[in-house]
Amino acid sequence: MRIGNIDQATLEGAEARLPRWMMGFAAVGTLLAFLLGGARVAGGFGLGAAVAILGYSWLHKAVVGLMNAGRERPSRMMLGQLLSRYPLAIAVIFVFYRENWLPFEAVLIGLLGLIAGDLRE
Repeated sequence: MRIGNIDQATLEGAEARLPRWMMGFAAVGTLLAFLLGGARVAGGFGLGAAVAILGYSWLHKAVVGLMNAGRERPSRMMLGQLLSRYPLAIAVIFVFYRENWLPFEAVLIGLLGLIAGDLRE
């Protein structure tokens, strides 16, 4: 499969739309989870989706910061966020699996379900 040249404006537009798609899928998914499974399932999905959106936001900031690394030094906060993305996701999964506060499956689907927003773009 061959991909043609993509101009900068197209990339910037996709970059701007991606968080909106992720939030849209999270909102629709949380509503569907509430209608189909109740408040606990919706809470689990919403929590997982929030952690996924936060992780994406931190990744985006890190990539932008590293792209500008030749002009300015990346901040320690940005590097800390980049390194803490996966440990945070693993900690959320572990705590909700262990304590059973919210359905583990709903949290996991919320974390992984936002890939649909990424694929849309």
